[in-house]
Amino acid sequence: MIRKTAGIWMLVFILLAAAFAEMTHAASAPKMGKGRYAGMILIPAGPFTMGRNDGPDEEKPAHRVFLPSYYIDRNLVTWADYLPFIQAKGPAGPQGEMYLDTDDADTRIVPKGDTWVVEKGFEKFPASEMAWGGALAYCRWKRKKLPTEAQWEKAARGADGRLYPWGNQKPSAEYLLLGDYRGQTAAVGSYPRGASPYGVNDMAGQVWEWTASLAMPYPYQPKDGRENLGAVDARVVRGGNSASLPEGMTATSREVVMPGRQATGHGYLGFRCASEPPHST
Repeated sequence: MIRKTAGIWMLVFILLAAAFAEMTHAASAPKMGKGRYAGMILIPAGPFTMGRNDGPDEEKPAHRVFLPSYYIDRNLVTWADYLPFIQAKGPAGPQGEMYLDTDDADTRIVPKGDTWVVEKGFEKFPASEMAWGGALAYCRWKRKKLPTEAQWEKAARGADGRLYPWGNQKPSAEYLLLGDYRGQTAAVGSYPRGASPYGVNDMAGQVWEWTASLAMPYPYQPKDGRENLGAVDARVVRGGNSASLPEGMTATSREVVMPGRQATGHGYLGFRCASEPPHST
């Protein structure tokens, strides 16, 4: 009788543990958008820690920032994603903005007859070789926007203050591509174990990512002029590239790009877009 009772309780325990595990998995599963937000992940409203006290001066001080909810692309914009934009707009904008550096050998969108195509085999690799103005124009064309660096950092590290998207462990081939040179990339989403707490892929390594933000000291204040899209000044890129040192791949790392470099494309600079929900809270 005692054995039978113990067996029943063991079965109940196993079933409860399985149910709890399933609930935990469901709670941590990415909150994917639908419709115009397809391919994006919802980042919930709330505070997070931005910056750190034990890093370079430009990352100090660590401070709390509250952000309303927003969506961000789960993956970097790929060459296949970027192709329809170039087909529709061409390689330059109305003010001469460089949408695509057609003279660079790293460009994977090439002319074919009277249209543009992606070089075979590179469809799912991160798009690059667009100036900051090209990334901005693409996101607007998609009815989205470039993320602020605060939005980027929260999506990368979550609310627990971790150093890298996957945790505090140093970069390894388990989490991301460790390249031999900047500009070396892999197909997006190839390293799911390196995803952020919200399930956003490739937020370390691959390519530095354009943000909307000007390079200004912390603490982050969204209304102090740093989100002025019309200003011609240094801006911040995030995430490092595949050949960056570990310090450059942290979720807090800030790389400064001066206006001259912003105006041209680079094989080690790409981007993803963000968007506000219908009723951001």
